[in-house]
Amino acid sequence: MPQPRIVVQGEGVESQVREDTDCWRNVSRQESWAPYRSGFCVGGVSVGIAGSREQDVLLGPQLKPFHLAAASYDIGIRIEWISDLPQMPGRKLFDSGAAWRLYEGQEELQFDFGYPLPGKAPHKRLFVDSNFCRATLQMSEESFADIPITPDPLEYPLDELLIMHRLTQEKGIELHGCGIVREDGVGNLFVGHSGAGKSTTTRLWTAREDVEVLSDDRIIVRRDGGGSEVKTPSGATGGADEQQVPRLRDSSASRTNHFAQDDKTKKSCGMRMYGTPWHGEAMYASPGSAPLGRIFVLEHGRGNVVTRLSPSQAVGELFARSFVPFHRHEYVESALEFLHELVGAVPVYHYAFEPAEAAVERILEFCD
Repeated sequence: MPQPRIVVQGEGVESQVREDTDCWRNVSRQESWAPYRSGFCVGGVSVGIAGSREQDVLLGPQLKPFHLAAASYDIGIRIEWISDLPQMPGRKLFDSGAAWRLYEGQEELQFDFGYPLPGKAPHKRLFVDSNFCRATLQMSEESFADIPITPDPLEYPLDELLIMHRLTQEKGIELHGCGIVREDGVGNLFVGHSGAGKSTTTRLWTAREDVEVLSDDRIIVRRDGGGSEVKTPSGATGGADEQQVPRLRDSSASRTNHFAQDDKTKKSCGMRMYGTPWHGEAMYASPGSAPLGRIFVLEHGRGNVVTRLSPSQAVGELFARSFVPFHRHEYVESALEFLHELVGAVPVYHYAFEPAEAAVERILEFCD
């Protein structure tokens, strides 16, 4: 496939010079009107953005480290502005109770974003096909008219909803956990509910070892497509140091800004974990990925006790700590099917730990 010629208009923004929109898989010919293009990649899922305004495709602070310039994307989004967004009939599939609601359309799904106040119309609306390949995001000019700051069309939770739903098509899953990668390339995933100790675990490990933290709150796990090194999205902007471990707090989780994972290889178990933009209290958000070696289900306890879980126990514990679209049974079935595959490839343990340095030492000394 021929590569389109790109002229960079600003950080994370591209403009097509010639009419080769076929290179944008999942972006229709009708979108050739859009002079501005951009994209990002989270968890191996790439998203292309097309709009008529430069500011529409500028990535926000959280997505900027995940920027990806590519010829084709898994999901194509067309952004358009309309005067206002009227109420539209449709069977409600899910209501978050806060910022978004999901409705069933004739041939697509409809996400409305905005707080559910009486008589208040949504400020943006996303139409997306059932396979989460092509989408249109409508922005309400009326809703944003009096806002002094430039709106971010893909502002959370829209970006996470796109990735979470697309993973159901690709045998992957988003888990509530922190991903720690040691110098020798060993990738440990610590999953837990809110308050279970993910951010505490992150702080303990970064104080004890020179590690890479992929995320301190949400990790995506999927089949390993090959290779064992820590990877960042190809085509990401920025220098080499910026790409290694972009963080919201400073440049790196590593004290040396160098990672042994770049020099050594480790046999992959067939599963890889990816960092995400959706961080926790410790604010680690890396676009990197690494082979997944072990999973620990966190729980506060005494004695730093590690207990191997049976496959059925492991599936239940991981499912309870996963982000799965429950409004369709096929999405749930896809998640459960992948979790069964995951626990067959990666050992899963229950870890009752005490929030002290000894908790890290226990894992360092642990042998499967």
